[in-house]
Parts: sequence; structure tokens; C-alpha cells
Amino acid sequence: MAQGFPSVTVSWDRIDTWLAARAPTSLGMLAPPAAEAEIEETARLLGGPLPPELAESLRRHDGVTRWTTVLPEQAPLPAAAIVARRRVLAQVAAENDGLTTRPWDDEPWWHPRWVPWAEGADGGVEVVDTRPGPHQGRLGWAGHSGGGDFTDAWPCLAALLHAVAEALHHGGDVRGLHPYLTAEGTLRWDGPGAPDAADGGEPLLPAPVGLP
Repeated sequence: MAQGFPSVTVSWDRIDTWLAARAPTSLGMLAPPAAEAEIEETARLLGGPLPPELAESLRRHDGVTRWTTVLPEQAPLPAAAIVARRRVLAQVAAENDGLTTRPWDDEPWWHPRWVPWAEGADGGVEVVDTRPGPHQGRLGWAGHSGGGDFTDAWPCLAALLHAVAEALHHGGDVRGLHPYLTAEGTLRWDGPGAPDAADGGEPLLPAPVGLP
């Protein structure tokens, strides 16, 4: 258990089992595990060990093969993309004074101790905060116009994946987003009014709870 939550591996097991039964196309968009050598090379290129939960997640899925809404707001990045995205963000921050916290922000635009682990539909990245202290391991967003955002941050990656697994197997939402199936049978997360909305001309249907 991580901070009182089931491990990343346990929650990915539950998510993958549900996807295999209810949305196999979405399961197919999750990449196979990253090789151990690739995880080690990623850590070397980042200049230190990967956050343990991120390494554990990469051992299950090396990100996604293409954009997918398997998770509510984020698509996991492959190991190679983690390195590339961090390099670009660090370079942009260095060239634009993005490492300094502005008076109207709580965080800088980028911090060297943030590790990208997923991307959002708007191009921002969800990061793991590896700075020492009581919030180490929390998830936040970076790469937008303002400073990094840890408002209502997940305390850890295990907490996010556990919440997703619980919603799929027992119903409910993940911070206001509910699971639906598209006309193609892929998983999508949206607000409570989504069954009346159109997705490419087709309505969304509430995802079945649990396994068949």
C-alpha cells in the first residue's frame, strides 16, 4: 500500500481487467510494459532515480500508443517521451525566466524536481513532484501559461489509479468525471450530463459498473 492506497500495480490490474471486459479497444491503446533497461536509461537521462510509483507504472504500461481517455484527464507518457518532454520544458523555462516564482503564482512555471508522467488534452503535463517534504510524490499540472498548479493535487499516483479503479468497479466519479463508453466502445470520462451530449455525432452511454 502507498500512503494508504493499493499499489500502482494492483490498481492497474483492476483497470486492465475492467477494460478487457468492457472496453477492449481502450485497453489496446495502452502500451506494453517498458523494458527494465529503458526504465534505467530514463532515470540516467533524468539525472536520478525515477519516482518509485512512476517506475512501477512504466513496468505495467509504457504510456499509450496514441491519445486515449482511459484515465480521466491524462494520458500516460512513454518513458522516452518523459525525457523529451522534461528536456523541452526545462529549456523553455530557462530561456523565459520560468524557473522563478512570480508574485501572483504559488509555483514557478517549471521546477527541476518535477517529472512529467502524463499529458492532458490541452498540451499541459501532469507531473510528479519529487521535492523533499510532506508533499513529495503528489501530482500537479505544469506547462500552461501560469505557474505549476497543485490545487487539489492527488497525493500520489497510487491514489489517482485507485480512484479510477474504484469508479469502474463500484460506480461513482473521479472528481466530478464519470466513465462512459463511446459509440466505438472506448472509455471516456466526462461530466454528469454527458449521456445527453454528442461524441462525434453519437451519444455517450454510461459505462457499466463492474465486470460482466
